Amino acid sequence: MIRAQLLIPAADGNDKWLQGGVELVQQWRDLPGAWIWIDLEGEAEEKERNFLLEMDCHPLAIDDLQRFRHPPKTENFISNTLLLYRDITEFNVDLTITQMTLALFAGDRCLISCHESPSQAINHYWSSARSENLLVSPGLLGVRIMRFSVTHYLDGMLLFENRLDDLEDAMQESPNDALMRDLIAYQSRLRKLKRIYSYHERLIQNLRLEIPQRLIDEEGDIEHALQDLYERCERLHGLCTMYYDICGDLINGYLSLTSHSLSNTIRDLTVLTALFMPPTLIVGIYGMNFDHMPELHWPYGYFIVLAMLVVIGAASALWAYRKWMR
Repeated sequence: MIRAQLLIPAADGNDKWLQGGVELVQQWRDLPGAWIWIDLEGEAEEKERNFLLEMDCHPLAIDDLQRFRHPPKTENFISNTLLLYRDITEFNVDLTITQMTLALFAGDRCLISCHESPSQAINHYWSSARSENLLVSPGLLGVRIMRFSVTHYLDGMLLFENRLDDLEDAMQESPNDALMRDLIAYQSRLRKLKRIYSYHERLIQNLRLEIPQRLIDEEGDIEHALQDLYERCERLHGLCTMYYDICGDLINGYLSLTSHSLSNTIRDLTVLTALFMPPTLIVGIYGMNFDHMPELHWPYGYFIVLAMLVVIGAASALWAYRKWMR
């Protein structure tokens, strides 16, 4: 699907605003003062490529857009600036997400957005671009779209903070294997999210350092918009890193408790083994069936050996208590 919004300024202030399809592109080309936003959703790759080439988009930028799971990036070309990032279609409280690649080409009097499925950010600004007069600032509109997506990421991460607090309390009160499995799953998902957020943070940082002059010259404060977006990306990356570390600390704490409990169990078994070794040795000696064993004919041999077993066992138990149980 290809849809477009066209803004035709008028000297008397009665600007003309049109919505339609590709037929608006020719009107935009014929009117030097007009502004257009073209949105491509779910288009076939060949059709999408041909259209973007007609709109003077660089072939390498189109390759990046159509490459499967290309990392987020920004790049300045002669006719436009590419903003390629990971938009989300679903962000669940358990940190499972559904994402897609969203590309924005901000050029002279033109913004082109490309995505394979419906985008909340695109739909939001598609309905509010006119009221906020954003078509006259393609770069600013692109930054606002990405800011909307990043805000969704941030809201999802803040919701997860409550779940993480519950996990911390549960691990302190009654740690178990089920909680351990949850923490490992969350840490794995946070690792993936941290990689995405790191890409986004570097993307905006690079754009802040090399803002094309055409974006600076357009209406709107692109510098402050990029600074605000960078701070959100930085906070998002910082939160994800902090949550990842907390999950790691909880996992290590659980493993330490398990190891300590195992050590205590092994210690108790070792003590019991040590206590029974001397009596077992004595019983083993007198359990041998040799003819010449003088002690076998003692009238009170059984009671003497039994007393020896009790004394040795008591002495061993006292020694173990003083050594380990203090």
